[in-house]
Amino acid sequence: MAIRESSAVWTGSLVQGKGKMNLGSGAYEGAYTKASRFEDGPGTNPEELIGAAHAGCFSMFLAAILSDAGHVPTTIATTAKVHLGSGPKITLIELSTIGDVPGIDGSTFADFADKAKKGCPVSQALAAVEITLKARLI
Repeated sequence: MAIRESSAVWTGSLVQGKGKMNLGSGAYEGAYTKASRFEDGPGTNPEELIGAAHAGCFSMFLAAILSDAGHVPTTIATTAKVHLGSGPKITLIELSTIGDVPGIDGSTFADFADKAKKGCPVSQALAAVEITLKARLI
């Protein structure tokens, strides 16, 4: 299987310092600071990138298990809210997904979404954190 690499560089103290995170593919490079992580400053932060990775993995995994069962989705759209609490510590991830899947009902979609939450590799990697899920079929 694939091995993916990303990197980060931080310079200076926590308060006055700054950093840059890079995806190994070159598809993304973003600045981050104390303010972008713990306040509402410009730039990105590790939690935002974890949320993007989780939403992407979950959406892809849900599409795969739906397709394997003969229910090819038109669209799966997922958001992930990553809560950073004191410590600092990630305390909660809220997944919210909306699917356009012809031929199934809302209950069936919710069952598949729950399986995707448990089975996607990023969910498994983040299993130490509480992960909630809201799933809605359109």
